[in-house]
Amino acid sequence: MTATDPVTNETDTDWEYIVVGSGAGGGTVAARLAEEGCKVILLEAGGDPTQLTGSNALSPNENTLPADYEVPAFHGSASENSAVKWDFFVRHYGKEADQQLDPSYRPELGGVLYPRAGTLGGCTAHNAMIFVYPQNEDWDYIAELTGDESWRPDKMRLCFERMERCEHRPVYRWLAKLGLNPTRHGWRGWLSTERALPISLLFNRALARAVIDAGLEAFKEDGRQFNRIKWFLESGLDPNDWRLVRDRSTGIRYLPLTTQDHARTSSRERVLDVANRFPKNLKIVMNALATRVLFDQANRAIGVEYLQGDRLYRAHTNPNREPGEKKSIYASREVILAGGAFNTPQLLMLSGIGARETLNQHGIAVRVDLPGVGKNLQDRYEISVVNRMKFKAWSAYKGARFTSDDRQFRRWKRDRGGIYSTNGSVLTLFRRSPVADEVPDLFCMSLLARFSGYFPSYSRVFAEKLNYLTWVVLKAHTRNRAGEITLRSDDPQDTPLINFNYFQDGGDEDLTAVVDGIRFVRRLSTKLKEDGMIEAEELPGEHLESDDDLKQYIRSNCWGHHASCTCSIGPIEQNGVLDSNFRVHKTQGLRVVDASAFPRIPGFFIACATYMLGEKAAGVILAERANSPQQSNSFPED
Repeated sequence: MTATDPVTNETDTDWEYIVVGSGAGGGTVAARLAEEGCKVILLEAGGDPTQLTGSNALSPNENTLPADYEVPAFHGSASENSAVKWDFFVRHYGKEADQQLDPSYRPELGGVLYPRAGTLGGCTAHNAMIFVYPQNEDWDYIAELTGDESWRPDKMRLCFERMERCEHRPVYRWLAKLGLNPTRHGWRGWLSTERALPISLLFNRALARAVIDAGLEAFKEDGRQFNRIKWFLESGLDPNDWRLVRDRSTGIRYLPLTTQDHARTSSRERVLDVANRFPKNLKIVMNALATRVLFDQANRAIGVEYLQGDRLYRAHTNPNREPGEKKSIYASREVILAGGAFNTPQLLMLSGIGARETLNQHGIAVRVDLPGVGKNLQDRYEISVVNRMKFKAWSAYKGARFTSDDRQFRRWKRDRGGIYSTNGSVLTLFRRSPVADEVPDLFCMSLLARFSGYFPSYSRVFAEKLNYLTWVVLKAHTRNRAGEITLRSDDPQDTPLINFNYFQDGGDEDLTAVVDGIRFVRRLSTKLKEDGMIEAEELPGEHLESDDDLKQYIRSNCWGHHASCTCSIGPIEQNGVLDSNFRVHKTQGLRVVDASAFPRIPGFFIACATYMLGEKAAGVILAERANSPQQSNSFPED
């Protein structure tokens, strides 16, 4: 039977696949399916960031798009641009007394700011563009959890090679043309990657001194100088070189960014390119807030109900008071959810898939009692060591006001050079803490700015305090799985309730690791202090020295921005929501392809791994499509 929607006038056979969300997972899978001849409709709750009008904290009365999207150094402003930002206020702790110790806590808003993006490209439209390959153990974990050998590292690397177009290893690009590719980079993919730090910045004397001193200190750190020399000769400090990933290497690295000609590139460019080349295969519907998955009598997902209208979700800084126009769209094969770690579990619960008691509480009919939906919420722990320098500003920032009419912007526009061509990072190091397993678990990154986490108008502080050197310590492979997302109400325009329940599981070990990271980056700044370049350590402050003091500082001040794992791959009895092919348990024709699908948070930064999920899921779906007849869906039962 064919269903015709009276509003859209689209039949369920017009589209084979509906994808909800255009971020690293959804945009990737939608584009690949369409490129391979499938008919795909992509629903995105926001608009195109290059076509919208919005302002940021630095220029509240001016339109700062598309510059906030395009300019790498403007990523902080992008995350606070009024046209694209979705601000969630989340809890780190269940107990109010613990939560109140966080200086970023806003009790009137119910939590701590957690920036997300409601726009074409999802969070790839406002992130810091960092592109770091996950660790091989992340893929082995999924393979062993599910018994699916297609998740093994050698095979997952093929997904990486398929999507990447590496622009930062020119010698190896040439060798690859001869059939030699020991780095296992991708050279002809759709996602351009470039080196973060232009060499010209190192001519800044103070900056060069900071980098060299920190690098020498790190080189001496663990007595593995021979290995470090070997890794340097092999990789040139490239963190995504296959040989370094395979060897679980530690030490200094540069940061690859997802930029093209030193301008942001993301899943937005990917879907627009495919839609332009294959207009009959990919349709993008923006300002479409998905509210419910539609099912037939056989529990097969056959469509999506959504609201048409801009700014309909209440995470938006200026939500639309209108209810939006209710519409539905149908697909003959599958519905693929990719709204991210907050919105995908919310949409599943609104559709009757989740813990029975949660659904009953909100009067939602239970379709599938799946307790793992919204559970297992994970994130990194991040903390800053903030140093105020004695000079007024780094000379690399000369003329910078982080606006589209200053000297540095004109240089970026002219030749894509200068400080605006970077994301602010200078030096990064991989480190293995005393409580690490086999792989490095600390990522230490220096920034030429003052940064201590997220709070309203944080990007103004980041852009105006230009005489700071901040070390961010990021704890990978956190042990805590106690976070949870649940419904605030049955209204799809409401945000869910989010509580990360910090340090509830494995807290002592994670705290020990982060303390080690703080002590490490303090040592990296010793020479700068001796030379009188650092005026003061503002955070945590040199008066905090004991392990107990530093642990309390971490508890009260840490943050994260890689929410994941809330619809995890794994068996139902372990609170799994998906099988190894991304299919939602106890349903048909319904998959999840975004950061919520990970059973354990991967690597150091999540964007690369999520892009890889999109590529893997597309391959799985295409293989199944080749071996299965076209489905014929019926009207929804309700």
